[in-house]
Amino acid sequence: MTKKDAYIKNGSISHENINFYNGYGYLIAPELLSVSEIDELKNETAAIFRGERGKVEGLLTVEANESDEDVLKKYVAIHFPHKISPVIHNYLSHPKIVHVLTGIISPNVKCMQSMLFVKGPGKAGQSWHQDEFYIPTRDRSLIGVWIAIDDASIDNGCLWIIPGKPGYMMRRVPNSSDEYADVDTIDVSKYGTDAPIPIEIKKGAVVFFNGYTLHSSKRNKTTDCFRTALVNHYMSAESMLPWDQDGKLPSTEDLRDIVIVAGEDPYAWKGIVEANKPYLRPEVLKIKAGL
Repeated sequence: MTKKDAYIKNGSISHENINFYNGYGYLIAPELLSVSEIDELKNETAAIFRGERGKVEGLLTVEANESDEDVLKKYVAIHFPHKISPVIHNYLSHPKIVHVLTGIISPNVKCMQSMLFVKGPGKAGQSWHQDEFYIPTRDRSLIGVWIAIDDASIDNGCLWIIPGKPGYMMRRVPNSSDEYADVDTIDVSKYGTDAPIPIEIKKGAVVFFNGYTLHSSKRNKTTDCFRTALVNHYMSAESMLPWDQDGKLPSTEDLRDIVIVAGEDPYAWKGIVEANKPYLRPEVLKIKAGL
């Protein structure tokens, strides 16, 4: 395998891509979404945060003369925007994204979460973490799909990844860096300073990464650039999902607030339960208690 195998060409996933993902835990698909699709997502982002797609607790009243930029600067992210936005909901099952997912996961794929990030100038990033820590699948099939709505660079707080997939959940420790909004992080010093790689991509590119892959993002150090991204989480529909959203939801062996995006749902007999509501991400994060 070589570094070039990390890149999906023309939206068509290859055996080399799959082998790279299995070994290193991520793939990058440049220009997977078109310019018009990114424009649609950009406009929809503004509409959501302006309150035009429905009520979300914490959204502030928008003055008539407020620009989209002035509105977005007030926020970090909204979770579950697909609950109020048909546009975002449609992108959960974008054919090009689903093509990659079925090549990596299974013919049967479900989505359980969407997050819309609007990291404006000066906003802190998210510390080192593994997504399976928060969204525990039974078969380790979790994949994050990171859609760049703006160009993502080191300066404006792009995604960073440590290639590879630790076979376990790594211990979280107190965070002392002002790069991150979190109160805790993972100590990645054992990997060396050269291990983390920045994922600098143009808008329209999509990053796919495993639930055990270590990743983070740093502070947006620009004065005039946003780093907007839609991040959706998927897994095999064949696995149950014991996810209670850190106690926000009742304990369950299989959360059924899902969207089937490919194939069949083996547990369709359980029905679909609308358990989650959109909510704003706080400026300071402490997702798990008692660490």
